Amino acid sequence: MIERPEVFLRQLLDRAVEVADPMRSLKDCLPEKPKGRVIVVGAGKASARMAEAVEAVWGPCEGLVITRYGYGRPCHGIEIVEAAHPVPDEAGLKATARLLALVESAGEGDFVLALISGGASALLVQPVPGVSLAEKQAVNQALLASGAPIDRMNTVRKHLSRVKGGQLAAAAWPAQVLALMISDVPGDDPAFIGSGPTVGDPSSTDDALAVVDQWKVALPGRVREALERGSGVVRPDDPRLARVQNVIYAAPRQSLEAAAALAREVDCDVRVLGDALEGEARDVAEAQAREALAVQHSLRAGDAPVLLLSGGELTVTRRGDGIGGPNAEFCLALALALDGAGGIHALACDTDGVDGAAEVAGAVIGPELLKKAAELRCDPEVALQRNDAHSFFAALDAQVVTGPTLTNVNDFRAILVQPRPTA
Repeated sequence: MIERPEVFLRQLLDRAVEVADPMRSLKDCLPEKPKGRVIVVGAGKASARMAEAVEAVWGPCEGLVITRYGYGRPCHGIEIVEAAHPVPDEAGLKATARLLALVESAGEGDFVLALISGGASALLVQPVPGVSLAEKQAVNQALLASGAPIDRMNTVRKHLSRVKGGQLAAAAWPAQVLALMISDVPGDDPAFIGSGPTVGDPSSTDDALAVVDQWKVALPGRVREALERGSGVVRPDDPRLARVQNVIYAAPRQSLEAAAALAREVDCDVRVLGDALEGEARDVAEAQAREALAVQHSLRAGDAPVLLLSGGELTVTRRGDGIGGPNAEFCLALALALDGAGGIHALACDTDGVDGAAEVAGAVIGPELLKKAAELRCDPEVALQRNDAHSFFAALDAQVVTGPTLTNVNDFRAILVQPRPTA
């Protein structure tokens, strides 16, 4: 038996984050520093840590990297700029213009190293002509509230940008480009990591408009007009991408495997449900609650605990006025579906330390949660209706707060199922 389930689950999360730390993982895929001019650029919640890891191997480098506020790291040559995420701001706009100009200065024989991780979609901000920063912010907020999957959101973002969808790499032509990526997208498609600034994309503005219409994303009039005019997204066969290499060196699967190995050390029966799960957080929670209860029904006293692990990126269709995120909402819906079942504990967190827009990674639940909520007069049903999971778990002291993890391999969910306690 696992005597302290909440502590155990937190250890699993910490292990998953640890193996995705760029200081640990990036050096193995970094080539010998090229001769001549080397430019390092990047964006994302892990990008400053990635830049720090590069300089630990290569020494001081010329470059500019944009990361989220609070996620900066000390570098000797590479400039680190902090900006807003998940809704872009003026700092990101100005930094992206400078980053693009730096890349455009590369020439024949130069080498550009691009460091891309989750969060780059909001941090790389350079709207197409005719679209203002305020309009781009409004689109981002509408996309985040729509419940659209991340790949669909990024399709829209690409066609409203002058840097995404392969345009950053095209700007570096004829220099050689190596993009090192940490995946935070289901399926690990490099075209959707940070909206693929170094990856060509076959989609069109018609595809972007279809996403807008399907998920009922409210667009300012000038934004729709800009999409109807077309965009600069680069197709995969564009000759300007001929010297580009895209490498994913860290992904959710590795982190789940590391957590699973740690759990097996204490004789858990580990079952990985997948590293690329998508869907509404509350719907996935209900499905996993049914699975956890079925597993527990099959257990007898003395059987080994069962650990259900999963990753991916869940979504929340915003219906209320609360403060929440997909991981906290998953935990809230899971607790309701489990209805206090003894012997089942769970944790769900975003590995970057930020669930939604809150400085909270996620939450942890156990059999006593709903009873405690009732004692504190916190109604979980109302909290779920209002998308107010963070407020609910804050009141119950059940939030998981990691601070900046300096990496991002998407959601981490762990459900520990032990035999139901006997009376």
